[in-house]
Amino acid sequence: MRGMGNMQNVMKQMQKMQRKMQEEQEKLAEERVEGTAGGDVVKVIVSGHKEVLEVQIDEEVVDPEDVETLQDLIVIATNDALSKVDKLTEQRMGQFTKGLNIPGLF
Repeated sequence: MRGMGNMQNVMKQMQKMQRKMQEEQEKLAEERVEGTAGGDVVKVIVSGHKEVLEVQIDEEVVDPEDVETLQDLIVIATNDALSKVDKLTEQRMGQFTKGLNIPGLF
């Protein structure tokens, strides 16, 4: 019966870790991460859950004759922001998965 007490301790630890993971995920959702392109003429703000919240474009970069460049800058800024979110997620959530390779956890 000694093993049952040990198993209960393990279960309590798992529940505690699960709560902490949930708290970190909630904090991530509140984060605002900025990606930029073209020397900050295009900025994209995303949440920690990779939702685009805002796009800011300096009017100097808006040229009706060159829409393609503006489109490229938006894509670059968005990808920059999403990459930063991935790094932030790894920093915050990596503590829970050290040494574990769990596909799709994030």
